[in-house]
Amino acid sequence: MSAPATPGYTRARHRDESRTRPRTGWKLPLVLGFLFALYAQHIERDGRTITFGIAMLGLVSGLVFGGLYYLLRRTRASLPRELRGAAYGALVGLGVGWLYSLSGASVLTAAAVSLVVGAGAGLIAFYLFYTHE
Repeated sequence: MSAPATPGYTRARHRDESRTRPRTGWKLPLVLGFLFALYAQHIERDGRTITFGIAMLGLVSGLVFGGLYYLLRRTRASLPRELRGAAYGALVGLGVGWLYSLSGASVLTAAAVSLVVGAGAGLIAFYLFYTHE
């Protein structure tokens, strides 16, 4: 069997280095944005037929949510765990608040639900980051 072309290079070392790199793929943000768009369209549709406006609302909602999630995943390694937990909480709170506001609830109710859910998600995210690092 021949020796490797580069001295000191082994497959095991290369495999270990690839596991330490942060995974910032685009598949999960794409799927979550798509599901967010479908749910926003479903809430806004309310039993009516889908119109161009409803389709655009879902498309823009999904693109914004998926894009924000993608940016958060790209920058999460540079954030301290407290700020990372707050960022995930803000993203979840904004998403839930937006979907809740589409259901016809008042702005104050949607804001209150958004704050409560976002604070809870932020605390859970911080706890997970704190115990797993």
